[in-house]
Amino acid sequence: MTPTAQGLDTLLAAVLVAALAPAVVAMLPGPRIPQVVVLIFGGILIGPQGLGIGHPASIELLSDIGLGFLFLLAGYELQPGQLRQRSGRMAIMGWLVSAALAVGAVAVLASFGFVRDFVPIGLALTTTALGTLLPILQDNDMLSGDFGAYVLAAGAVGELLPIVAISIFLTRRSEYVAIASLAAVLVAALLLTAAPRLIGEPRLRALIKQGQRATAQATLRWSIVLLIVLLSLAEHFGLDVVLGAVLAGLVLRRWTRRMDVDVKPLEEKLEAVGYGVFIPLFFVASGMSLDIRSIIQNPLRLVVFAALLLIVRGLPSLLIYARALPFRERLEMTFITATTMPLLIALAAIGLSDGVMLPSNAAALVGAGVVSVLVFPAVATLLRRSAVRAERR
Repeated sequence: MTPTAQGLDTLLAAVLVAALAPAVVAMLPGPRIPQVVVLIFGGILIGPQGLGIGHPASIELLSDIGLGFLFLLAGYELQPGQLRQRSGRMAIMGWLVSAALAVGAVAVLASFGFVRDFVPIGLALTTTALGTLLPILQDNDMLSGDFGAYVLAAGAVGELLPIVAISIFLTRRSEYVAIASLAAVLVAALLLTAAPRLIGEPRLRALIKQGQRATAQATLRWSIVLLIVLLSLAEHFGLDVVLGAVLAGLVLRRWTRRMDVDVKPLEEKLEAVGYGVFIPLFFVASGMSLDIRSIIQNPLRLVVFAALLLIVRGLPSLLIYARALPFRERLEMTFITATTMPLLIALAAIGLSDGVMLPSNAAALVGAGVVSVLVFPAVATLLRRSAVRAERR
């Protein structure tokens, strides 16, 4: 079979899984599970360790673009100014507590010979999957009011700070070169935010209004150009592409907020292209890459990492927000902040490429992320629904 034919067969299987996922979610009994879980299990089914229909390398580029879209949309929701507010300061404090707990947890695991790659696993325990959580939280009306502000801030910090740490500590260059590279990409992003002034805001506003027509789609095209530019910059500077995607979302948000136009059509198009096409391919490809045999042979590792995600990343919420939120909402925050996935996949890949992370740990880490996405948001939404029902009585 030629590489082109293999790639088309894999793509066909992947898009079929993506198309069937909503129907599978609708048909499953019990509480509604996130589509991402179905997509990952679908990837396992069609992957090399399942039916052998698909091979993740065949759609690697499309998968990377899906990862980019996921973090572009997450970056678009970030509000850097919020980090200076009370919710942002508390989120940073919570992440620092998680980082300290992660150091201790990894040190204990290393003393038992359980882990060898300290930094990727330590960072993995401090992450939050805001991009994955957003659709779940929106569907359950959990992003409004003070609680929503605290959730968004905690999720933003749980994605942004680990990404910055990855860009500094997990490159093949020295820390000084990594910091310089990071600064260069940040400067490029800042220059891009000034583009509306250089082009002329009235001219750009007219272009946006004209480009919203169904045939032109100029705003959507330029948004994708922005994403690819910053992904490429991050790659060329030796940084993780996730950083470029988040910066693209931040820059795009600045662009749209500067223009006195309705940005809802652009947001709907980005979500349609991202969640409709590329993001599902990323999760299906992640499922195809998952070493399910290793997880079956070493289930204890998955259990340990899933428990540590809840303890290290989730439990600090009970303390940090003690004066800001009632206990039930802090309990919801515990499960929300402990939910993670895309960054675990990236960190596991980095650890394996370094040749230090045990393959069984890489598989268990990703498996723990799957468990967190499957279980933790479900618990948080059940807590919210039970509270709503209690209030209505």
